[in-house]
Amino acid sequence: MSPTRRDFIRFVVAGSVAAGCPVDLSLLAADAPEALVDGEHNEICHKVRDGITFPKPPVSTTCDVIIAGGGVSGLSAAYFLRDFDFLLLEKEPHWGGNAYLEEFEGQAFATGSAFAEKGSDAEALSREIGLTLLPVNCPDPTIVNGKWIKDTWGGGLDSLPYPLAVRESFKKWRKDMLAINVSKNVAHYDSQTFASFLHGYAPELKQWWDAYGPSNWGARSEDTSALVGIQEIQWISDSVEKGDPRVTLPGGNGAISKKLAETLLTRHSQAMLGDSTVISVDPQDNGVNVTYLREGKPITAQAKYVIMATPKYITARIVSGMPASQIDAMEAIRYCPYPVVNMIFDKPVYNKAYDTWCPGNSFTDFVLADWVMKSQPGYVQRHNILSFYTPLIESERNRLLTINGCKEIAAHVLADFHKLLPEFDVEPAEIRFYRRGHPMFMPTPETFTKTIPAARRPLDRVFFSNTDSVGPESDVSNAISESRAGAEWVVKRLKGASAAAAGAALGIRG
Repeated sequence: MSPTRRDFIRFVVAGSVAAGCPVDLSLLAADAPEALVDGEHNEICHKVRDGITFPKPPVSTTCDVIIAGGGVSGLSAAYFLRDFDFLLLEKEPHWGGNAYLEEFEGQAFATGSAFAEKGSDAEALSREIGLTLLPVNCPDPTIVNGKWIKDTWGGGLDSLPYPLAVRESFKKWRKDMLAINVSKNVAHYDSQTFASFLHGYAPELKQWWDAYGPSNWGARSEDTSALVGIQEIQWISDSVEKGDPRVTLPGGNGAISKKLAETLLTRHSQAMLGDSTVISVDPQDNGVNVTYLREGKPITAQAKYVIMATPKYITARIVSGMPASQIDAMEAIRYCPYPVVNMIFDKPVYNKAYDTWCPGNSFTDFVLADWVMKSQPGYVQRHNILSFYTPLIESERNRLLTINGCKEIAAHVLADFHKLLPEFDVEPAEIRFYRRGHPMFMPTPETFTKTIPAARRPLDRVFFSNTDSVGPESDVSNAISESRAGAEWVVKRLKGASAAAAGAALGIRG
């Protein structure tokens, strides 16, 4: 990929920035560690959003199914439909979307989507394509007030550097949440905010979850369904008792999308088009016309059926023929802006845990890129790569559009890392900054029980896939399971089933 096509900006980050002080961009000097900014290319998408129309030339090619979106959702849909005549279209010049693997001198690291779980659809598909995800086996620590606390929600609660009353409040809240059976009334808990279930406890508890939530599902407690938050502490507590269920590889779930792309490209390279942005999807009586831009030129292909493996905020703008209520539901889903800052050190700085939480900072947590490889025989760590998860609130999304905005975010992350512990006052050799404007849907109240069911209903010839067709939160396994459902729906339709029958067989109301 050429530097001009990557649309990255070379800049450097130097020195620490005092916490709470404005960022002095003069600190970003030429002799400091290099930082590369990469991420989504949204110029065409923004034009579509702004109502700019593009020509729609006559159909030039036909196939059984077109899949819009080459993230893990679209890639897995193509894999499940690999024996059919498909066309996979992706706006980026690479495959993977939010599950995208990067490398530094041969060492892999993630730009998002860090792990899967044992027994999940993601692990099952990984095994099918020849990957063996490795167990994390490391309860998450927290760094707070200059102290590293092992196993936060296990034995770590008694070690938190807070007064006794605060520590007891953490434990009481956990006990109270574990006593709730959310499955008995999912709609009830999905209709409330998670913040309402943190009220009345120590404020430090809310601060912790307001780091954890944005990192994991893109929202602070005020914008999080109580269903999601309560289920999460129950999952954490279950993990403490039964063992860590997480599995991953260096590069996180990007290792899955990379392997999927490699597997498909061996036989279907002509059917997989990167740098191809879908600008309209127009259902017809006997097919669906899909127009996309490739090298600046509009091209129209027709398929019998289409799988939209794209976020609903994009889908709502490019698919015609949807009922107004469905468009409203798609547009009601909110998305978190989410940069990831990877710091590459040329010497060991931190190797103590896989995912470390840091409430009260410009980043929520950081992941050790090669954690699962450290226990593998013969493995030698060449670089210490730490991935800092840095979700923003929605009003800050425009910071990702400017050079200075990205510089300020990177500088604050470096400064906050320096002040966490004395041994962290070390300069990285390089910083990689990956920006995404809308990668993760926010599980706001009623998104799961009301909005998603209304948004995901298939049209006669269009199936709406992607992780925001499942919920209750963004998850790579959900993306894969929904893509499998989409592939099964297409196969049933190709075999003559009606749209209603195909949907009903999958438990989807059309």
